[in-house]
Amino acid sequence: MSKPDISRAKSAGLYEKAKTYFPGGVNSPVRAFKSVYGTPLFIEKGDGSHIWDADGNEFIDFCCSWGPLILGHNNTAVRDKVIEVMQKGMSFGAPTALENELAELIISNNKYIEKIRFVSSGTEAVMSAIRLARGYTKRDKVLKFEGCYHGHSDSLLVKAGSGLVTFGETSSAGVPKAFADETIVVSLDDKKALQEAFEEFKGQIAAVIIEPVPANNGLLLQTQDYLNYLRQICTDNGTMLIFDEVISGFRVGFEGAAAYYNIQPDIITYGKIIGGGLPVGAYGASAEVMDQISPVGSVYQAGTLSGNPVAMAAGIAQLTQLLKPGFYDELHAKTAGFVNDIQAFVDNRGYAVKIFTIGSIFWFAFTTQESISTAEEIDPASMVKFKEMHRELINRGIYLGPSGYEVGFISAAHTTADLETTKIAIFDSLDIVFEKN
Repeated sequence: MSKPDISRAKSAGLYEKAKTYFPGGVNSPVRAFKSVYGTPLFIEKGDGSHIWDADGNEFIDFCCSWGPLILGHNNTAVRDKVIEVMQKGMSFGAPTALENELAELIISNNKYIEKIRFVSSGTEAVMSAIRLARGYTKRDKVLKFEGCYHGHSDSLLVKAGSGLVTFGETSSAGVPKAFADETIVVSLDDKKALQEAFEEFKGQIAAVIIEPVPANNGLLLQTQDYLNYLRQICTDNGTMLIFDEVISGFRVGFEGAAAYYNIQPDIITYGKIIGGGLPVGAYGASAEVMDQISPVGSVYQAGTLSGNPVAMAAGIAQLTQLLKPGFYDELHAKTAGFVNDIQAFVDNRGYAVKIFTIGSIFWFAFTTQESISTAEEIDPASMVKFKEMHRELINRGIYLGPSGYEVGFISAAHTTADLETTKIAIFDSLDIVFEKN
């Protein structure tokens, strides 16, 4: 039975006010709740696995600030380290020992990179990695995949055209066609398309960029064989392979998807998980490649807030905890148990639902397919069911990202009780969804 809608009076009032200040009332589009019911929830606080909105509603949170809060909200060690460092100042635009400490923590525990450059966001990390690849190879074209998102920089904010191998078409106003013409877009999990692209643009492709765990448009898990093929074709053509690990990095393991699949990319990008959820990103590679960057090399990239002490402090506190023995084993086992119980329920009911998962990431797909590896395989009509499920879950105190294309995350802060409560809420919500549809 459906539950009454929660009160959103204060959030609704804040949203109306916000619309007078911000385009669409938000500072990032998905927050506008356009794909689900109701107005956006304005969050006031978070602690552990729970968040509270302006109306006092409490939720078990599976968004986790879109992934980086792997320890949950307001982690004590992270908070205390940030407060300690903030008391000495928050930004200097100059080097600090904290940058060295976080870099050593990452590099000494990640065999896939030798040097790193801190920036202020995942978008900035990817943008810089693309420039580095172009500078290193002395080529201009970049190949990306339909269904992978790499931030909002111009050359990557493109979608596939109508052919098997096409130049990208701009997916946003304000992106010049000339920029999109340097980007080739192909489908995921398609060796033939890759081969044709490299034949058609022989000697022109500077980099291939992929989310090795595509998690921005559903969870489009790729096979080991396909990723191995991708690595080989890049090597054979002198093209740099960039792993965008803004989501998968430090999520599927400390060394991310590179270690999960045992593939050495040429450049790897990371997001705000390395800063405890604060605004930070990074890109890393071999010492030879990274030394192409200014001030020692000719590829220019800079940032006043790069390596700022507050984000570095949070990152040190967070990543230190991720290195504790058994951390990932426990988190992944917790996620697998959660997903398996839900899958068993829907299979028993005969519902067309498949929960895809890797590490501590999961995604609900309203489908009977055993695998979904490309964006084209997602049925847009299935989002109606997610919209209904999201509403029922919100009314039961469970918070998922407000789009059926977004994945969910489990953190170390999620307790057995949290997950049991959530499973019951999901069972009840799915029963209602499939009664209506």
